Amino acid sequence: MYKRQARFDRCLSIWRIKPVIPTRNTIESHPRPIVCSSVGRSAFSGAGMATDVSRKLLVTGASGTLGFSVVSQLALDTTNKVFAPVRMVKPYLQRLGSAVEFIVHDLQDEQSTTRLVQQIKPDVIVHCAASGVRPPRSEWFEMIVFNVAGSIALFKAHCALPASAHFIYISTGLVYRVQPRPLREDDPVGTLHPYGAGKAAADSLLLAAAAEFKRTITVLRPFAFTGIQDGSERLFPGLLRSAASGQPFCLTSGEQIRDFCAVDDVARAVVACVKRKPKELIEVFNIGSGRSESLRALIERVCRELSLPIDLQFGRVPLRPFEPSYLVADISLARRELGWEPRINLAYAVWQLAREVAPALKLSEPSRELKYT
Repeated sequence: MYKRQARFDRCLSIWRIKPVIPTRNTIESHPRPIVCSSVGRSAFSGAGMATDVSRKLLVTGASGTLGFSVVSQLALDTTNKVFAPVRMVKPYLQRLGSAVEFIVHDLQDEQSTTRLVQQIKPDVIVHCAASGVRPPRSEWFEMIVFNVAGSIALFKAHCALPASAHFIYISTGLVYRVQPRPLREDDPVGTLHPYGAGKAAADSLLLAAAAEFKRTITVLRPFAFTGIQDGSERLFPGLLRSAASGQPFCLTSGEQIRDFCAVDDVARAVVACVKRKPKELIEVFNIGSGRSESLRALIERVCRELSLPIDLQFGRVPLRPFEPSYLVADISLARRELGWEPRINLAYAVWQLAREVAPALKLSEPSRELKYT
């Protein structure tokens, strides 16, 4: 075991992440995390914490699109105690009430992250945090270091927890090598897409580490999604802001085939994995709509359902380098093992987003229920 730990520490040193050697000096030089909640309680006060709940969950990336939806759904279950390390507690996070403890924390500080995991002792870690998801992307190497080294450091901290602890890693459908058909979990991983490549590296290393150290891990590979808290200049927020300002919206040709889901559906798959006892030490699931549709057809369909007045100008923007021409999930395994499939109409998710980012738009409210055709 000590030899294995030494190998793990050497791997981390490649990314300039130092292994934690607890001493009086290191403990005193790093103050305890700042914990915020709507009622001002600290998760680290006294000898015990969250003693009245049956499951402690640590969720990273709670301020992001998927992470926010995940913690929102987990908070509905009063048997959960959710801890969410974030760089800053943004106002919209306070909607979640006292069911979530927001911890002001930098995941790139490996010593502090290790101490945080040791203090909370979560039953499940859900790692949603990632860099480069929302354009403009951070610098290439910074993105890779955060997505790869940060994930490995968090998993290392997980390895010090009891063997029953469960690690859920949120990867992406972009990890796969391009195939002209819906992608299965056993398809080869490999891409030059910068975000996909970093996630693919972390994905593969975490699976290898789980096998080496006999740790329980579930890897979810969500494909494209949108909904509440989708921000910056991503596709649907950009489209809605253009419509609100009366400006044309410039796009690629839209010929690429895509698979889009409502973010709340993706989060529901994450919650299903939290609640479920894994059947195997290592499990991987694709999460998507399972529907093949050109991006142009998908956007036009959403605009029709919303009665969204906008000038869509296809072919005005070049494809980004290494963007896959076909990216669709085969979700057969998630259906069979998780009992999961998408339920929410994509246009409804965009309508929810519009109320947030462009409330002045007068849109038709589409059906919430997804109807398969």
